[in-house]
Amino acid sequence: MSHQNPVFIPGPTNIPDRLRQAMNIQTIDHRAPNFVELLEPLLGDLKKVFKTASGQVITFPASGTGGWEAAITNTLSPGDRVLAARFGMFSQRWIDLCQRHNLDVEVIECEWGEGAPADLYGERLAADTSHEIKAVLVTHNETATGVRSDVGAVRRAIDAASHPAMLCVDCVSSLASMDFRMDEWGVDLAVSGSQKGFMLATGMAIVGVSQKAQDATKTATCPRTFFDFRDMAAANEKGGFPYTPPLQIMFGLRASLDMLFEEGLDSVFARHARIAEGVRKAVDAWGLRLCAKRRELYSDTVSAIHVPEGFDSNNLTNHIFDTYGVSFGVGLGQMAGRAFRIGHLGSLTDVMALSGIATVEMAMADLGYPVEIGSGTRAAQEYYRATARAAVRSAA
Repeated sequence: MSHQNPVFIPGPTNIPDRLRQAMNIQTIDHRAPNFVELLEPLLGDLKKVFKTASGQVITFPASGTGGWEAAITNTLSPGDRVLAARFGMFSQRWIDLCQRHNLDVEVIECEWGEGAPADLYGERLAADTSHEIKAVLVTHNETATGVRSDVGAVRRAIDAASHPAMLCVDCVSSLASMDFRMDEWGVDLAVSGSQKGFMLATGMAIVGVSQKAQDATKTATCPRTFFDFRDMAAANEKGGFPYTPPLQIMFGLRASLDMLFEEGLDSVFARHARIAEGVRKAVDAWGLRLCAKRRELYSDTVSAIHVPEGFDSNNLTNHIFDTYGVSFGVGLGQMAGRAFRIGHLGSLTDVMALSGIATVEMAMADLGYPVEIGSGTRAAQEYYRATARAAVRSAA
């Protein structure tokens, strides 16, 4: 019966019944004239989530990693220099992807648990007087450490250096869960996917593309075929796809956007912030600490939590799964064995979060952790109780 339990991993996330039903459709003809009735409003409404009026949204049948590759190959050429900070597993994977495409990656090494260092970006860009750096890469929400970076601050650093580099942002685990402001922050490429805040199955990469990034496709020489922005944009403009689209996910995405807009994006963000704070109250009550170094870095979609010295976080997550049939995120990279992760994004409520918190407590008690059973659950309950009425008013 474990399939009835919610997952507490930072993606793929729980799929609401409404969205599963929306994806349960018979095959239709994607070359029929009425396909545009699905496609056109879908792309237009995605722009509202990215908060862009001037940009374009391009989708591909892929995961977020496919979106990374599309963003890089469509706007850069082999040998181009890019600037990136490494402060977690997913920022590292984006760096690795760039290196495999023969880009010259200048890496700013950061302690895991810190965010994107806007000041160091600014220093490197100011020193690059010949403008060799073509793009700046930022992971908005580092899923491995539960860190949210200040993208706006990075944009201000780029502008202060009067540098023309594109700003490329991984917002896979933040878009549709936390506020993202593509136009306001001057983001040129914003990469996301269907399986996190949109609460769907994996299978669609969703990329916000500024006019500057669209212009860069004219000179970029990285090889691309399946992920070619030009092919996709040209087909979309005529109401179609250059190849077979992921129809079931597209219908699910239509329903997902309807759900997000019915709740209201601000209310969606507030719900995530409230649930996340309840989880953090529980962590404090356990006497444990987050990987994120400071409150301003705390993610509202995932909390990475250090286990006490002498304990193995993999044993904890395995025990939770084997004994209670619930999945939590394992530690990745430098956090392997040292931290576990509670995903609290997408289709989630405070009541669901409490079940996850209580399950972690039972497992820690089973394994002899120095944690008082019920302490975290009680702390989260008190916070959710105190904020429940305000949350209901906000959603009304």
